[in-house]
Amino acid sequence: MKLTLYHGTDSDFERIDLSKSLEKRDFGTGFYTTTLSSQAERWALNKKARNVSEHAYVYVYEAEIPESILVKNFDGLSLEWLEMVRANRQHGGIQHSYNVVIGPVANDDTMLTVNRFIQGIYTDEEALERLRFSKANDQVSFHTEAAVSCLKLVRRYQVD
Repeated sequence: MKLTLYHGTDSDFERIDLSKSLEKRDFGTGFYTTTLSSQAERWALNKKARNVSEHAYVYVYEAEIPESILVKNFDGLSLEWLEMVRANRQHGGIQHSYNVVIGPVANDDTMLTVNRFIQGIYTDEEALERLRFSKANDQVSFHTEAAVSCLKLVRRYQVD
């Protein structure tokens, strides 16, 4: 599988360090990218504003993921996706055995429903019905050193 991926951040770095991953993310601790440059730019600018940083950057990667890397690919907003998001957001760490996870991002359009599902306010059916018409952008997360080694930096650009 070959992909062009974008990572938005306020950090200037030379190599990916999984130990700096944030807790309780949709697919667990890991290095998060997207296939959408505009989404990565928004992530970078949001992080810059939140951290009151000087700059915002987008890193562009080419990924060639061999069959030996275990990949979970969610086709859309599904019960299986909701359950993975719930497990990772509730427990932290990595609540699955995949090296790479590809799927929708729980964003502003979906977050209220996802949070109410996690809290047990919405049943599976209620949450899926509410998500049915949501448009969610994608995210591609890398959870192991083997997975991260599939990423080759093409370039970095500043977005501020």
